[in-house]
Amino acid sequence: MKVDPRERLIVALDVPSVAEAEALVARLGETVSFYKIGYALAFAGGIDFACALAGAGKRVFLDLKLHDIGHTVACGVESVARLGASFLTVHAYPQTMHAAVDARAGSQLRLLGVTVLTSYNDADLAAAGYDFTVPELAAERAAQARDIGLDGLICAGEEAAALRSVVGAGMLLVTPGIRPAGADHLVVGRPITAAADPKAAADAIVAEILAATAE
Repeated sequence: MKVDPRERLIVALDVPSVAEAEALVARLGETVSFYKIGYALAFAGGIDFACALAGAGKRVFLDLKLHDIGHTVACGVESVARLGASFLTVHAYPQTMHAAVDARAGSQLRLLGVTVLTSYNDADLAAAGYDFTVPELAAERAAQARDIGLDGLICAGEEAAALRSVVGAGMLLVTPGIRPAGADHLVVGRPITAAADPKAAADAIVAEILAATAE
């Protein structure tokens, strides 16, 4: 998928309050147009803030990793679509993905599958009862996400090339980090949010993305 180079940067609003998020968004100004809201901010008033951001013309990625019975997932996806969010994460279990895809029909919401949490290793999977390595399970769930109709995947940077070979060019890959190679979108937190000058830090990353795109 073709992605506007300036929209490839997603800034993670990993702050504990809406007031801090508002201040950060104000400092970043027009440099950043896409923001991620995870659990910490979502449960501290961040859902209403997401709606306000979308209303102000920003794009919003709600990283909520939905996973529940199908009906509950569908209701959640319908609510997120009404908020005007651009991206939503769901765990890449087939029933969850089917419910999410059906529920977002007719909206602009894009669904991103979480194949395996990036903190998990093979021992974690074994302890949870899986007879797969992390790369094997990630590839299996990526293929299922592709076939069910998700729009993209969340993955670690080192997984991007392998998963791209599974899903092809038609799905988005979203990775944490500041290097653009292999991913459609980069989610960046502390290198921007903890910088002495967040706008300058964001400008530098956008410039790197633009340079890589031009190569």
